[in-house]
Amino acid sequence: MSLMPLDGPASPLPRADDRPPPPASAARRALGSATARHLLSLLPLLLLGIWAAVDWDAVRDGAARLTAADPWWLLAGLLFTCLGWVAAACVRQGAVPDRLPKGLLLASQIAAGAANHLLPASIGAHAVTVRFLLRQGVPLSRASASIALYSLVRALAKTPLLLAFVLAAPTAVPPVTVLPDGRTLLLAVGGILLAPTAATVVLALVRPLRRPALDFVRTALTDARQLHTRPGRFLPLWGGAMAAPLLQACVVASVGTALGVPLSWPQLVFAFLAASTAAGAVPAPGGIGPVDAALVLTLAGYSTPLALATATVIGYRVLTVWLPLLPGMLVLSALVQRKAL
Repeated sequence: MSLMPLDGPASPLPRADDRPPPPASAARRALGSATARHLLSLLPLLLLGIWAAVDWDAVRDGAARLTAADPWWLLAGLLFTCLGWVAAACVRQGAVPDRLPKGLLLASQIAAGAANHLLPASIGAHAVTVRFLLRQGVPLSRASASIALYSLVRALAKTPLLLAFVLAAPTAVPPVTVLPDGRTLLLAVGGILLAPTAATVVLALVRPLRRPALDFVRTALTDARQLHTRPGRFLPLWGGAMAAPLLQACVVASVGTALGVPLSWPQLVFAFLAASTAAGAVPAPGGIGPVDAALVLTLAGYSTPLALATATVIGYRVLTVWLPLLPGMLVLSALVQRKAL
């Protein structure tokens, strides 16, 4: 039997050097993506500069008043601020069934804390968190449901804290004159009832929103039920949600003690909890504005001199906003560079 000749020698395998270069359009897209990433990493620093220019008086006055305060109590307040990042990371992990890397999760909350002071109603913090969850492979529906659960738990966790202070430390409760009057409570109840009514009307009128809304509610309810069957999730969820406002209140108490405010620690803590609860419904960047005014009025209700109450609020903002803002922006830029956001 004769062997038939082959049609020709086998062609050699293509080498990497022989591959055609990528088209110019793909190269331009890659260059544009890298440039956009670098610009996004610098955007937080630009926003930081704008924020400092707009509110420079608060920075200057707060720094001047804090120079005469007890530095050790101010350092304690800064420590409570850093512990607030840990509490926020616990709540974020407890609101998601997926296991998240602890280091990146904590870094994302440091970055989210900085973004939270640039946009109202915690939009900045939630946007950073959703982006982080998507990068970790969490579906968008589950990430959105975790944001809703996070917000709900953080709002509900203040109620048992306030009740605990009323029962355990009744002397810490301010006079009735600083509590909301009947008209304010009526407006608050009306707002609570109006929100679901407005959502129902919008869904009834805008038909394309029905299916996404129903999917979101279904995912949120399923995840919430699943999370509350796992101690490794609902314990950090509720524990972190209760610890977060307490840590912020401890910052106020530390600053007040450093400045010599003539109030006890429970009174300062309760003042912040009451003020933040009363002003939490007003959308403002990081709560700045409504919480400050409510806290000054609450401290004044304890017969604290107005100048001293104002200095306490300024010191609280310096420790919780201005000092963490620069490292938070740097962490945000680093996460963008690493494509973790």
